[in-house]
Order: sequence, then structure tokens, then C-alpha cells
Amino acid sequence: MKTLVITSIILLMSASFTASGQQRLTPESLWELGRLSDVRVSPDGSKILFGVTHYDIQGNNGVRDLYIIPAEGGEAVNITSSAVSESAAVWRPDGLRIGFLKPAGGSVQLFEMDPDGSNIVQLTNIDGGITGFGYSPGMEHIYYTSRVKVIEGTKERHPDLQGSNAYIADDLMYRHWDRWHDGSFSHIFIAPYSAETINQGKDIMEGEAWDSPLPPFGGSSQISWSADGRSLAYTCKKKYGREWTISTNSDIYLYDLETGETENLTPFNDGYDKNPVFSPDGKYMAWESMATPGFESDKNRIMIMDLESRKYRDFSAGFDQSSGNFAWSPDSRTLYFVSGVHATYQLYALDIDAALISRLTGGHHNYQSVAVAGDRLIAERMSISLPTEIYSVDRRSGNDVQLSFINGDMLGSIDMGRVEERWVSTTDGLEMLVWVIYPPDFDPSQKYPALLYCGGGPQSAVSQFFSYRWNFQIMAANDYIVVAPNRRGLPTFGQEWNDQISQDYGGQNILDYLSAIDELKAEEYVDEDRIGAVGASYGGYSVFYLAGVHENRFSAFISHCGLFNLESWYATTEEMFFANHDIGGGYWEEPRPHSYDFSPHLKVHKWDTPMMVIHGGKDYRVPYAEGLQAFNAAQLQGIPSRLLFFPEENHWVLTPQNGILWQREFFNWLDKWLK
Repeated sequence: MKTLVITSIILLMSASFTASGQQRLTPESLWELGRLSDVRVSPDGSKILFGVTHYDIQGNNGVRDLYIIPAEGGEAVNITSSAVSESAAVWRPDGLRIGFLKPAGGSVQLFEMDPDGSNIVQLTNIDGGITGFGYSPGMEHIYYTSRVKVIEGTKERHPDLQGSNAYIADDLMYRHWDRWHDGSFSHIFIAPYSAETINQGKDIMEGEAWDSPLPPFGGSSQISWSADGRSLAYTCKKKYGREWTISTNSDIYLYDLETGETENLTPFNDGYDKNPVFSPDGKYMAWESMATPGFESDKNRIMIMDLESRKYRDFSAGFDQSSGNFAWSPDSRTLYFVSGVHATYQLYALDIDAALISRLTGGHHNYQSVAVAGDRLIAERMSISLPTEIYSVDRRSGNDVQLSFINGDMLGSIDMGRVEERWVSTTDGLEMLVWVIYPPDFDPSQKYPALLYCGGGPQSAVSQFFSYRWNFQIMAANDYIVVAPNRRGLPTFGQEWNDQISQDYGGQNILDYLSAIDELKAEEYVDEDRIGAVGASYGGYSVFYLAGVHENRFSAFISHCGLFNLESWYATTEEMFFANHDIGGGYWEEPRPHSYDFSPHLKVHKWDTPMMVIHGGKDYRVPYAEGLQAFNAAQLQGIPSRLLFFPEENHWVLTPQNGILWQREFFNWLDKWLK
């Protein structure tokens, strides 16, 4: 209670208000919002289980609790409330208990409880803990994932030097995203299920030097029980070291519990295959598949296999959109999924018999998941102005109803800016969607500074996302007009638009940025002398590159974890399949890939505009030396510049106080040069 009071005082002191008396969004209020995730529908379709993470700014941490809400709507009931987080919660197949993970005795273990949160029982005590689990349909077995040491580390090689601190590498992938590899891998174990105690299971990947789920973002969706519970399908890229880092060739493997044999179901495809989902009648398996080897942002296809004949089919042929988050109808005749269109993400249905795809929803929002509950679909949804909440969607009409209001009271007191969809003509005669977000008290007779938002990825849609860092509404709340273009190289506008950016980083997409800001700065309410450009990752690269070619359009820049020198970046990043596809290969190759001509460091002599550089010490995707090079180059040329460095953060900023510091410094820099 004391922490809540202190937080409320801080929020009140930091709040500013609109003309209507409503509060504006602040860095502190962003971290007060509850973050909803992991929606699970009960087996009978009557209840919805989900988690919400709340952050303590003073404690600089977050705790995740579990909630239940009726599927027809009603009050959400908090069923766990402790000092630690409960995660990965799912319904037991009979609906009588809920399984979940939480820390116990120094590791994370599996627990069960009644749906009202009572009668909590710890089921496992696995050495090293577990990272995920899933019940078989008939509850005879359970799978769980746990990290297993497969390759000797430094201390195993030198047991008499336990005080040493070093990594030894003889191959690539010695580090990934934000951690160094210690020779352990995520393996799948299968054990008999018991409502009292679950003992150590059988490692179905024993001795294998690869992971399931795939690191770093793979989760329980990559592992699935067959309808009869006799087999377990899992996603795995069975490669190691250099072979792993240059390939995207993951496959779906099927483990037979009776024979102990494992079959590769997708050897015919050399790109990503992942996220298997079995039909309720047990006849089919659907999964997500990318055709192009080495391309992580290829079209995500809808593949369905007849499990008896092993024949398969691409049901998304002719559908120029990526698809994901599959959910079968109870009769196994319809597959529901999420797909992006025009910088939004909507719900779709595939009629298996007619091979016909139909769109169910529309509007300015992003659906993030889908599950079936009777004649309704239950889905997570967000927008630029609303963090994730739960919606119920009619399976036939697509009409939706908001079920959860986790942040209702708080958001009811905050005035959000208007979001406008605008189509801008590009230099090659096409039309580009640009989101424009206006300040809450926008007055067209006034002059406002503007920010060009440069999206990352590079193949990540500038969609209706609600970010807790790159939040368009908090930029608008600080009286900036936000210009967020879906430039070339982004999904949801067809695969050709998405693919154009590869090996053309400094080409058409840079012109698209300039087209967007040139159109907006022509408006009477935009002050063309007070325009900034901001972005992270590829967006950070874009900022560095624009700094050398913008021809006085911008008065301030902010680049977070941006690529500055493509040669040094190529030689220090880790997932080489991405670099090889998007850059074209190593800088030493003959002929030398022309992408290196687009390296921002080659145009640094043309920099003349204030530049803020932000980077994290544990960012191994874009190592922090990229940011240091850019800052040093600006300093040595006498350009006003600032470095914001987070030693313990990675490609993102994930802790509350660092997140608030990020926002404060972000706006301090912009306000200094644009206001």
C-alpha cells in the first residue's frame, strides 16, 4: 500500500493536463499500466484465464498475477496475488485445475490450483527448474522444457579454476541477443502426469546440441500434443554453431511416445517451419512456414498436412499476406488466424473444404491472438491509443465486444491524441500509408514541432501497436505531431512491398521517409524549422543515414541501437542469416555487396545536426560499439551530441526506472532543439 501511495504521488506531480482537464500520458503512467497477456479459454468455453503484469517503479521490478473473467463478459477476478510472478498458466484439459509456473526454492517449478486460486500444490521439483509445459489431451502425460548442459563450458574444461570468468568459443553462435552461450540447450521432457507429484521426465532430445523452442522468442506455441496424446510435435532447428547462424531451416518433428522414434514432418522446406497445431479430430496438422532459406521475414504461409497420408498443401497460395496464431474450430473444418493488412492486424477464417479465406474484422487496431469459445472467438487486441485488452468476436459476423478493462480507470482520466490514416504519394508513383498522431489539444491554427518515426525490423509493420517505449501517444502528449510512415520494406502491404528493402537499405525506403515528412511539413500547423527524426534498430540506422542526406529537413536526431558501420556490424552480429539476406554477404566477398555503400559512416562528414545516441551494453544483435562510433564521430566533428548508455539493457529497455529515464532524456533532447 505504501508503494502504491508513493507511486500515485509521483504520477500526480509529473502529470500535465489538457484543456479539458484530462491528464496527459507521462513516462510514469506508461509504467503504471497493467500489461495483459497469455489469454487461455477454458475447455468448456465459459471462462478466460489471463495474466497481468504490474510494475513497481520504486522497486524497479514487475510482478505478474493471474485473472479469470467470464467469456460472456463481467468482472475480472484476481486469483493470485503474491510477491512473485505466476506465468505460463493454462487450463488442465478437464477444466478442474489450472497449471502455472512460479519460482520455488531458487528455480521455477510447476504448480496447480483450483480456478478460484485455492488449493495450490507444487507438482515438480526439477533440478534447474522448468521453462514451459503442456498437458496431453487425456492427461496421461505432461511435457516440460528445461535447460540441459550438452557441451562443456570453461569451468568443466578447467575444474580447478572455478573462480575463473571466461568464455571459450570454437564456433559461431557463442552469444545470442543478450546472453553468451554456456553449452546448455532447451530440451523437451515427457513424464507421466500426476495431480500430486511429477517426477523427472524422459529427455526426448538427449545429447542433442539444439533447442526447442527456438531461441530467443520461441514459446509453448512451438510444441503441441497430437489429438490422441500419443505423439508430440515440436519446432527445432537441428543445427549448431556456424550452420545455425547462417540458416533459418527449422522443422516440425513428431515424437512417438510408444516407439520413442522421432520423424521430421517437413524435410521438404528449407525455410522456417514452426508452431504446429493439430485439428480436434486428429486428422490434420496446421503450421506456419516460410519458403525462402535465410529470410526471417518471408511470407508466413498456412500449411496443412493430412497426417494419415503425409500429403500437405499451402492453403495461403494466392493470399498475399502473412498468417499466424492458428486456432481450429471444434469440427476441424475452419482454421482461424491473425493476418496483417494495411498496417493493422485482423482476424481471418479459412474454410478447409472450400479452401476459401475470409476476413472477419476491420478497423484501426491489432489483433494479437485468437481462440475459440463456442460461437465466439476470444482475442487479444491493442491499438495506438489502447494497450492490450480481451475482446469477444462473433465467428460469423465479426462483431466484437470488449471484455476486459484492466486499465479502464486510468485510461479514462487520460486524454489521447487523434490518430489519422493518411496516404502519401511516393517518388516512384505508389501510395504509402502514414499514421499521423496529433497532440491532445491540437489546434490547427497553431504551429507544432513534428517527429518522423523510423520503424525497425526492418521488416516490422508500423501498425496499431501500443508500445511502452516507442509510444506515439506520449510523443503527442509532449506536443509533437508524430509522422509514422509504412515505408518500403514493411509487411501488411503485400510481399513485394515487404521484400523491396533487402540489399537496398539506403534506397527507396529512405526516399519514402522523406516523402512522408515533406508532405506533412507542408501543412500550416507544422513548423518546418522544428522537425526531428527518431528510431531504433533499423530505425536507428535510418536516423544515422538521414543525418547525411536530409538536406536541412531535420533539426534533431535520436538513434537507439542503430547500425552505424555496416562492415563492423556484419562482423560482430550473431544471426548471420539475417545479415546475409539483407546485406548480401560479407564485405570481403568479390564482388563486394553494394549494400555497404549505404553504410551511414560513409556520410558522417555531412553530419551537421544535433544527435542523441542510445545503446544497451547487452545488445548483441547490434553491438554497442555501433553507438559509440556514431557518438564519437559526432563529438570529434563538434556536433552537439549526447550518449545515453544502459550497461545492463539489451536491444530494448526493460526495467521501469531505466524506461522512465529513457523517456525523460528522449524528450529533454528533443525539447532542447525543437522547442
